[in-house]
Amino acid sequence: MKNAAESINLNEIVETIRSVIETDSAIVPLHEPLFAGNEWQYVKECIDTRWVSSVGKYVDLFEEKLAEFTGVKRAVAVVNGTAALHICLKLVGVEQGDEVLMPALTFIATANAVSYCGAVPHFIDSEMNTLGVDAKKLRRYLSEIAEVKAEGCFNKKTGRRIKAVVPMHTFGHPVDLEGLVAVCEEFSLELIEDAAESLGSYYKGKHTGNWGRVTALSFNGNKVITTGGGGAILTNDPELGRLAKHLTTQAKLPHQWEFRHDMVGYNYRLPNINAALGCAQLETLPQFLAKKRNLAARYQAAFAKISGVTFVSESEHCTSNYWLNAILLQTEFSAKRDALLTLAHERGIMARPAWDLMYTLPMFSSFPRMDCPVAERIAASLINIPSSVNL
Repeated sequence: MKNAAESINLNEIVETIRSVIETDSAIVPLHEPLFAGNEWQYVKECIDTRWVSSVGKYVDLFEEKLAEFTGVKRAVAVVNGTAALHICLKLVGVEQGDEVLMPALTFIATANAVSYCGAVPHFIDSEMNTLGVDAKKLRRYLSEIAEVKAEGCFNKKTGRRIKAVVPMHTFGHPVDLEGLVAVCEEFSLELIEDAAESLGSYYKGKHTGNWGRVTALSFNGNKVITTGGGGAILTNDPELGRLAKHLTTQAKLPHQWEFRHDMVGYNYRLPNINAALGCAQLETLPQFLAKKRNLAARYQAAFAKISGVTFVSESEHCTSNYWLNAILLQTEFSAKRDALLTLAHERGIMARPAWDLMYTLPMFSSFPRMDCPVAERIAASLINIPSSVNL
């Protein structure tokens, strides 16, 4: 009889992926964009009219349609998701020397944006069912290491103020937002949603981005919709929305010809030609989401029959956009992750692991963190598999 460590069949897993994606392509990308609507018409208009840079009708239209789709009061388009995160942190008052709580399991942009503020990333654990921040564990952790004063929440070990928490909706799966809102209220923390991956995802019927005071989106080429590069700031606070627009346009005051600026600003404007692409993509977003959820359902059904591996599904009360589909190897098989990745690539299937945990990177290794056994397990055993809309 084979022992458990020998019972997983890597060939079977790769063939299961191939059976679901139904494509004859020799190489299957992880996630590629699809342009099937008015993209060329809108971009050509920008070129023909020469409104290709930071001013033009498509920037305003993109912001308006994005706010309408997500249900927020204001959306501000910016040059990329990292810039959106940076401004979100500035908007809620993150200052040099503050600590900002974030998942150890995240894309590096989250930690980089905190560093741009001169603040300190403070890494926290995830939970298996959402792959995102574990609100219950975070509350227990803060009860041990934090003290709430009139000036805010402070780390008793470092003496620094803990200003905010930035949960990331991993691969489009919403985190426990109600739990995090309660933690933030108890410990006087600002909630910033890193929704870079969750356009089209809902928590208890409400689109992600409506729970934090501010939210960051990304429209990189591999996201659910793309503007080439690009991002956005979402908020339900009209004053913060106005300030976000001001900060991201060099803090320039309106004037017919003079260059007047009243604070340090940033050249984070999204060009009109990129916004034109985004407007066309937003028009087809509902169809994209339906196709992606259909693909996820097929994966889920196929992997239910395969031993040693689990397909990552949306949690209760959540509707995921399934931006990147993922499988988790059972713990006893995690050592075979790289062998599976190698085999998939040899068969033309572009799969990838999760990111390296932030505290394993040299520039962040000395920063504060809680024990992160769940994040470590996810990082060791998760594999993203092809998720393009056209599959």
